[in-house]
Amino acid sequence: MSPPLSDSAAAALAEHALAYVQPGQTVGLGTGRAATAFVQALAREVRAGLDVIGVPTSEATATLAGRLGIPLAPLEDSPSIDVTVDGADEVDGRLDLIKGYGGALVREKIVAAASRRLVILVGSDKLVPVLGSRGKLPIEVVPFASGFCRRRLAEQGYAPALRMDGAAALVTDNGNVIFDCTVGPIADAARLDESLRSIPGVVGTGLFAGMAHTVVVWDEGRVSALRRPP
Repeated sequence: MSPPLSDSAAAALAEHALAYVQPGQTVGLGTGRAATAFVQALAREVRAGLDVIGVPTSEATATLAGRLGIPLAPLEDSPSIDVTVDGADEVDGRLDLIKGYGGALVREKIVAAASRRLVILVGSDKLVPVLGSRGKLPIEVVPFASGFCRRRLAEQGYAPALRMDGAAALVTDNGNVIFDCTVGPIADAARLDESLRSIPGVVGTGLFAGMAHTVVVWDEGRVSALRRPP
């Protein structure tokens, strides 16, 4: 297996991703290591005169982008986003994704859905033959329904584990909790996503089916781009 993404590799991916951004665009800003490198690269271009507006997918990204001088707008003021650049935890051959190990899955999915183009930055270690290969699927749940959802997910064989932040449950930017569910190979990501979201109290899952347009991959010192098949 390829090693995890280094800081220099993340920076190289970020530099490549700048080619997908044009002056005057609204840009979705992802969350996580690769996305952070992109925010830093984009901020450098903004300081050099690039005119863009950023829509962050998390409070952490909003804080970083604001500190670096990227003009920001809330999603409600940006009905259409030209391009979003983000990371992923798994990418299969159809460019379906699992995201959410960083905890921002619902906001990431909303911003991705509002975008004309979703560009994903990953190291080759995130490429998998089938989603579920790493055995974990994050699911965001309303706290009031946490007990009910835990039981329902357990009944369906997903062994949900409440994600913790020290001694307390991790709370997302939306005020919800996350269950990390044990999964095997996922044959139909869209169908599983729909099934899990039908459980009352489930806000969203880390399954991003049919959303990525381009996946930029770092592999042994080389950057390549994969595009979603027809």
